[in-house]
Amino acid sequence: MKKILLIEDDKAIAELERDYLEASDFTVELAADGRVGLEKALQAEYDLLLLDVMLPGVDGFQICREVRKVRDTPILMVSARREDIDKIRGLGLGADDYISKPFSPGELVARVKAHLARYERLTGGTRSQQKVVQAGGLEIQLDTHRVFADGREISLTHREFELLAFLAENPGIVFSKDTLFERVWGLEAAGDTATVMVHVNRIREKIEPDTTKPVYIETVWGAGYRFHG
Repeated sequence: MKKILLIEDDKAIAELERDYLEASDFTVELAADGRVGLEKALQAEYDLLLLDVMLPGVDGFQICREVRKVRDTPILMVSARREDIDKIRGLGLGADDYISKPFSPGELVARVKAHLARYERLTGGTRSQQKVVQAGGLEIQLDTHRVFADGREISLTHREFELLAFLAENPGIVFSKDTLFERVWGLEAAGDTATVMVHVNRIREKIEPDTTKPVYIETVWGAGYRFHG
């Protein structure tokens, strides 16, 4: 049974989310304070973190930043604030998804299931028969989920790796942000193209010799992104 850490200071919302998740056969542990939630997230193993942005003690952005330093656990951030800058900031810190309140409990459960399934598929190693993609000084090991740039190993989150691997396995093809979101995240893409943009930028910062002149992931203005193999 998958174990979820839910960090939410609104008791009524937390209990509602917990009830729906438990009804879908998840084990849910609650934390109502940011410091307590961060401590739990760093000390225990969870399959997914469901993280509110506005929390007492330590906010959700800081929790996301600290957890991402040591764990690759899927992180879904939740907030009543709808500003794009908050979404971009959360995704930039390594969150896998950002859900704006209010949302239906059914949508929440669906997103949790989708992210867990994607993470399990990725870490389970069930990819195509091609094991390694080589492009210039970049090596992507699809079976071991390792990436090397000029011989130096690069640390990617599971979502960054999946996006890079998808593009690399389809070199020369231009994919729109909507298509990439749908193919990599497996969720409804409308209104969430910032997710793709932020992840592409993070990948470039890690693999590109010069982010102002990308060698591997090209932006095709008005169309999307293309990988150069």
